[in-house]
Amino acid sequence: MNEEQAKIVALRALAFLVAEADTLQRFMDLSGIDQSDLRERADDPAMLAGVLDFFLGFEPQLLQMCEATGLAAEAPAQARRRLFGGQFEEWS
Repeated sequence: MNEEQAKIVALRALAFLVAEADTLQRFMDLSGIDQSDLRERADDPAMLAGVLDFFLGFEPQLLQMCEATGLAAEAPAQARRRLFGGQFEEWS
């Protein structure tokens, strides 16, 4: 997965997040980010990484998001490794 594909995965997760009121509220409570921050920073790799971290931290919610968005269950973790602060290493 390249960086552009990783951003697309993260944006799909973000779209799911904002469509689910309870999940969005939990994210905002835990992160301190409000709705205006989400709008302003929707293309910020650090914020997108935070969205993926949020889902990766709770497997049932991760699987629900993946099912709803049509993402493979491993896609968010793969995307997270490509975004800001990820631990991606190229294998030669």
